[in-house]
Amino acid sequence: MRRRSLAAGALALASLAAPFTVASTARAQQPVEIQFWHGLNQPLGGMLEQLATDFNGTQNQYRVVPSFRGSYAETVVSAIAAFRSNSAPHIVQMFEVGTGTMINAGRAIKPLHEIIAETGVAIDTRDFIGPVAGYYAAADGRMMAMPFNSSTSIAYYNKDMFQRAGLDPNAFPATWQGVEEAARKLKAAGIACPMTTSWPSWIMVEQLLAIHNVPLASRSNGFEGLNTELNLANPVLTRHLTNLANWQKEGLFRYGGRDTAAEALFPTGECAISFMSSGSQARVRREARFNWGVAMLPYYEGVAGAPRNSIIGGAALWTMNRGPSGQRTREELRGVAEFYRYISTPEVMAKWHRDTGYVPVTRSAFEATKATGYYTQNPGADVPIEQMLRGGEPTPNSRGIRLGGFIEIRNIIQEEMEKTFQGQQTPEQALQNANTRGNQVLRNFERTNRNN
Repeated sequence: MRRRSLAAGALALASLAAPFTVASTARAQQPVEIQFWHGLNQPLGGMLEQLATDFNGTQNQYRVVPSFRGSYAETVVSAIAAFRSNSAPHIVQMFEVGTGTMINAGRAIKPLHEIIAETGVAIDTRDFIGPVAGYYAAADGRMMAMPFNSSTSIAYYNKDMFQRAGLDPNAFPATWQGVEEAARKLKAAGIACPMTTSWPSWIMVEQLLAIHNVPLASRSNGFEGLNTELNLANPVLTRHLTNLANWQKEGLFRYGGRDTAAEALFPTGECAISFMSSGSQARVRREARFNWGVAMLPYYEGVAGAPRNSIIGGAALWTMNRGPSGQRTREELRGVAEFYRYISTPEVMAKWHRDTGYVPVTRSAFEATKATGYYTQNPGADVPIEQMLRGGEPTPNSRGIRLGGFIEIRNIIQEEMEKTFQGQQTPEQALQNANTRGNQVLRNFERTNRNN
């Protein structure tokens, strides 16, 4: 009797377990979805989404789902709101200016070094080139984010217009003194817009100071702690902003707006010279209907220590926890890590570099690109990486910028620059105002994050 009862009980359990087993098996066969929010518009956004498609095609355990969320700044705002409602994406693409904020974001992020340690997925962080690795590492050197579409800013110039103005189309001026002279000749040749720039703060302030080995802020540009202060009202930057303001009055320079607002002025053939992200090459290659070239950013001859390396721009991939009360499963983290491993393989990273103009973030991708003869066949394609490696190891002033609230500070800098271009204040007043307002942002950030 007892034997029959045990048998019946086992059958009942088996009948209950069977549907569960079938359902579990079905679930197990479904790939783990990895939500990936990015801020790249076309054509770069399409190239990025193709990477996800290619990764999905290499295996069936994980499925990366890319989603365009607007500009970098808009993507950041969306990700923060999603985290607060426990629905953050697994991966968010964050531009470099948000690095200080993300590193101090506490439980909102899952550092890259922890993901590698917990999943065992082989990602060689020693392969990242120095300026890139340093930018996204904590003070102890451990990687916090996955470098991806790193860029730097370079000079683009219209070779046809140079020829028309009697300038050498194969030699862009190395110094700002030479650029001013070229701009005067371009204007004399009837070119209405000799020179413009995208990203006014990044290129005309942050890059300028790094190249001249001048600190933008104390405590190694913020790498050594939150109690840092801005150093914008310095002689080199005052000289440069004064020149830009004067050149605009003379018609040598055109202020085209904040961030990428001026970018179209070059590929449409309106401006002869433009300073833009190296990642803009894909657009220029697609749209420009004239001969063009690229060159390193100019520097002021006579400034001690110049020229140094330029700093990076672009963005990195940050892994986010689901929300204040939601962590990631081991399988989700493994899926994220496998995607990171895939995009950092030499062949994938080298292709991304060649297609987009972003710098190869690993040494092996750089060497793989060189081995194909790409740089020989495409003169100037190695300008961004050579510029980032210029002068040897980066100094504390050229390593990068690690300031909390820097998204807001960059907007403040651009606001104050605009007032100068509009004749509302002197360059000295603009830089002092930016310093004062920016320091207030830093103090607010320090108070909020000092315990993280």
